[in-house]
Amino acid sequence: MKPIAIAGMALLALAGCTTTETNPLPGMEPNLKEAARLNMHLGVDYMRKGELEIALEKLKRAIEQDPDLAPAHSSIAFVYARKGDNERAEAHYREALDLNSEDPSTMNNFGVFLCGMGELKEAEKLFLEAARTSDYPTPEAAWTNAGVCARKKPDLDKAETYFREALAVNPQFPDALAQMAWITYQKKDYLRARAFLQRYESGSKPTAETLWVGARTERALGDRVAALSYERRLKTQFPESPETYDLMRQSGRP
Repeated sequence: MKPIAIAGMALLALAGCTTTETNPLPGMEPNLKEAARLNMHLGVDYMRKGELEIALEKLKRAIEQDPDLAPAHSSIAFVYARKGDNERAEAHYREALDLNSEDPSTMNNFGVFLCGMGELKEAEKLFLEAARTSDYPTPEAAWTNAGVCARKKPDLDKAETYFREALAVNPQFPDALAQMAWITYQKKDYLRARAFLQRYESGSKPTAETLWVGARTERALGDRVAALSYERRLKTQFPESPETYDLMRQSGRP
C-alpha cells in the first residue's frame, strides 16, 4: 500500500488583485516594489486556479520588479515544481529561504518538495523548524509531513511520534488521524487503528487509503460485516485505485 498522501502544502494566504502595475501621478516614478507585490498576488491567484502558465508569467514579473521579494520566490518555486521543473523549483526555494530564513510556510513547502525528491533528512529538518516556529498557524501540517517523511525511511516509531505531535496541536487533524490509523494497523494494534479511523471518519471524507485500512482492520478484528462494508465502499468509490487492486488480489484476507 502506498503512503497516505502528504499533508497539503500551505499556499501563501494572499488575496487576489485586479491590477499588476501602480499608476504614478505625472512626474512620479513607478513604485516597483508595490507593483511586484501586486503581480505576486495575481500569480498566486492564478496558481490556485491551476492556470500555471499565467501564474508563472506574473511571478516572473514580480521577481524582475523586486528580486528580494521572498514570497514571490517561494510561490514561483511551487509553480515550477508543479510543472516538473525541479531544478528551478529548488533554486527558488533556496533563494526564498536565503531572503527570509524564518518563513515557516516556505520551510514546509520546500520540505514537501524535498521529501518527494527523496531528500528525507533535509526535508525532515525543515518540517521540524516550521512546526516549532511560534507564529506558524498550522504546525500540525508540518508535524504530519515530518511523519510522512519518517515513514519513507522507514522509521515507524519516529513517524508515530510526529503524528502524535500533530494531534497534540489539533486533535481532529484528518491527515494525522489517517496516518495513525495506518501505523497502528501496521503494528497490529487493531483496536487503536479502528479508533483512529472512527475519529477520522467523524469529520472527513474517506480516501482509498482509509477505506483499505478500515477493511483490513475489521478483517483482523473478525468483524466480517464491517469489513465488507469498507470493501464495497472502496470498490465503488475508488475502483481504479491501487488499494482496490490490492484488496481484490488478496481476496479479502487481512
